[in-house]
Amino acid sequence: MEIDQPEPRAQSQVQVKFVTRDTEISVPTAPILVPSNLKRLGLSQVVNHLLASSQSIPFDFLVDGAYLRSTIDAYILENGLSSESVLTLEYVRAAVPPKFLTSFQHDDWVSSVAASTATNKQRAPVVLTGSYDGIARVWNTSGAVLCEAAGHQAAIKAVKWVDGDSFVTAGMDRALRVWRYTADSTVEAGVKAVAEYVGHKATVEALAVDAATKRILSACADGNVGVWSSVPKESPAAPEVELPARTKKRRLAQTGPRVAHYGALQMLQGHTAPVSGVAFAPQDSSVAYSVSWDHTIKTWDLTTMVTIDTKTTQHPILSLCAMKSLNILACGSSARHIILHDPRESAQGVSAATLRGHSNAVVGLSANPENEWQLASAGHDGTVRVWDVRASSSGNLFTINREGEGLSGNEKVFDVEWSSVGIVSGGEDKRVQINATPRGQDVTVNKP
Repeated sequence: MEIDQPEPRAQSQVQVKFVTRDTEISVPTAPILVPSNLKRLGLSQVVNHLLASSQSIPFDFLVDGAYLRSTIDAYILENGLSSESVLTLEYVRAAVPPKFLTSFQHDDWVSSVAASTATNKQRAPVVLTGSYDGIARVWNTSGAVLCEAAGHQAAIKAVKWVDGDSFVTAGMDRALRVWRYTADSTVEAGVKAVAEYVGHKATVEALAVDAATKRILSACADGNVGVWSSVPKESPAAPEVELPARTKKRRLAQTGPRVAHYGALQMLQGHTAPVSGVAFAPQDSSVAYSVSWDHTIKTWDLTTMVTIDTKTTQHPILSLCAMKSLNILACGSSARHIILHDPRESAQGVSAATLRGHSNAVVGLSANPENEWQLASAGHDGTVRVWDVRASSSGNLFTINREGEGLSGNEKVFDVEWSSVGIVSGGEDKRVQINATPRGQDVTVNKP
């Protein structure tokens, strides 16, 4: 007796529309039918076929603000959608996981990092670090110290490059110092203090620099934002202030010659608690932003030196990063998350989106200079995390742990900078760590 076998069930299909914000890899947006059991790899093959690319490009797919990590079938079922509807999938080039490159050992905690890329003088990239031993150091990417800047009377909390020839440091001695850095193929690298700037009454927590105007912003625990010129002749005379007594630490005793003191162009007052982060508006250096433990994000007009907007958050804000072309401020909070804030006065509400993933305070933020949608964060949970702000509900792409012997895994990370050198971070483990972020290969796309 023969038993009739059921006919194979036809593979279900669903209509999808592929969209992207990258015009180099765009495809027609008309809906097409694809098998509903496809995941990221299968969808990448479909897009590559539409692109007629010379070699396969790996893509990630976002739907409704989250990365698609399952089949289309599973997503439709989980979200109660109809299989008859058209699903819009935004595709982006798949991010490459950062790879540990190297780390540099310090004598004390590393509070701040800043990378300087090669200049027109054909210098190799270098890394500037600030340490709790009160010394700023310039390193090459092989881990050799090129020069040391000793002069602060207490721990350094913040460092920034002003340009390829100078940098600024600040910290617990309440002062800012501008240094002249020299290095080329014929002269050994060296550093010399140009000026010291005073006026703050507590620890300087963070710095921001506008290279075009030579202006410096400082975030201070005294609740003020300092506005300074890195050019001494443009700066007013130093006010009468009482600086802390010189520390008794051995390394800090080697402070070098004294330098001339100058004052601030302006002290911006308005915060009622320590200011933890500052930034210039990327498109307009006459506008600045500041964040504070007082739960506020302030916008300042640097022409009139007044506050033009204040927004209140639920938690203290500990770090700040302006994302250049998105008109977004990323704000790291004590509540372990990152607020994406629209600074425009007309913006509705404080938070445009929230990135969650850290298990402790977020104290450092830096945008990817090659990708406007990505940023890195440093946390007291001992990790650096890489995010894509297009996916607020699943934006944590990668987690970077500290590398090296003798670590407990609980050492806090204090700062991070994403540069052409890589993702550079420093922290309680007394190390600067560099994780390389290789860029994908260029692919030729044959468009009609």
